[in-house]
Amino acid sequence: MPRKVKRQLPPSRIRYEEGNPTVSCRVSKDIYDRLVAAKEVEGKSFADILKIGLGKQEVQAKKVKVARQQAWDEGYKKGYADAALRYKVVYHCNVCRKEMEVTHENEKKAVNQFMLEHGWGHNECH
Repeated sequence: MPRKVKRQLPPSRIRYEEGNPTVSCRVSKDIYDRLVAAKEVEGKSFADILKIGLGKQEVQAKKVKVARQQAWDEGYKKGYADAALRYKVVYHCNVCRKEMEVTHENEKKAVNQFMLEHGWGHNECH
């Protein structure tokens, strides 16, 4: 039995195959028949049909990505607002009366000292 000798591919063919890899998959007979019908009606190749479907999928994927980001942003803003309402400590400036947030360590120490000096504590402790 003669041996098959694998012939050397020309560089142009190697470049073509690297730039255009083969895609292969198994589908049911029903899907195959639908693909063949679409191919004949539209006058397009299987590759063209795949490109159209991929384009639609990419559009849908982009919509989903945008919707997820919007939902995340809304949830983050709501969670941040809820946490700020519950945990943020503010007081009013004694000059302009604008609201100021306790953020600096010295302010936190002063608030703590004020609470201790004026008998603030848990309801059950008093």
